[in-house]
Amino acid sequence: MIQSMTGFGKHVVQLPSKKITIELKSLNSKNLDINTRIPQSYREKELELRKMIANVLVRGKVDFGLYVEITGEETTAEVNQVVVKQYMQQLAKIASGDDLKLLEMALRMPDTMKTDKGDIDETEYESIKGAMVQALTKIIAFRNEEGEDLKKDFMTRLKNLRTLLGEVNKMDPERLDTVRERLEKAVSDLKVDLDANRFEQELIYYLEKYDITEEKVRLTNHLNYFEATLQSKDSNGKKLGFIAQEIGREINTIGSKANYAPMQQLVVQMKDELEKIKEQMLNVL
Repeated sequence: MIQSMTGFGKHVVQLPSKKITIELKSLNSKNLDINTRIPQSYREKELELRKMIANVLVRGKVDFGLYVEITGEETTAEVNQVVVKQYMQQLAKIASGDDLKLLEMALRMPDTMKTDKGDIDETEYESIKGAMVQALTKIIAFRNEEGEDLKKDFMTRLKNLRTLLGEVNKMDPERLDTVRERLEKAVSDLKVDLDANRFEQELIYYLEKYDITEEKVRLTNHLNYFEATLQSKDSNGKKLGFIAQEIGREINTIGSKANYAPMQQLVVQMKDELEKIKEQMLNVL
């Protein structure tokens, strides 16, 4: 089963005085890149939360958000009264105004709020970890659904490649006959006496250089291996990428050996199908 690196997971947990929301969003990336957005009071737990994400998501550009909304009377933020009064006194010297207006201006100044940073409540943190597990479960489900869509697209491309390879197989005898006729005509146009046996030997040697039997066999094997990897239990985008490179190598060799316009047109179509596979491959875990 292949898995996409694109996904989204969200879980909300309601505590007596707080609503905690965990959000996870991931996009494709060569490695694991985690960006966090969490309140300052939970920074000491950041590494542990990152580890939870890394153990599950493995690869991708991941945006992790921990949002805390106070829904009860509890709050850790207080107005820094000393600082606010000093601001109001200074503002009163600069401009006249009523106390309410000065207070409004003062509260916009730096350091007017202070936070009592105490120890994290363990019960609360266990709820956060539980919400994280739920969010990770949801993002994995999302990735699996995206992976199924990718798999269907890959299977379509493989089918198209096999069809085109079948056309190449049908066309190959005609191609060799055409190349042979072209060479014989070119030699006859020279109007020189040649040893028939010698010419036949040279012609066979020349045609062997254009033989694509090995390339067709290897290409068939690579396509089968790609499909088998798609059907495996693990998602391995890098492995599929390596197989796609080998597929491309065989297609390119067939194209360079074809020396026959109709077959080269088929090769162009095969390259187009492979390019679509490579584009989608960037999003496979």
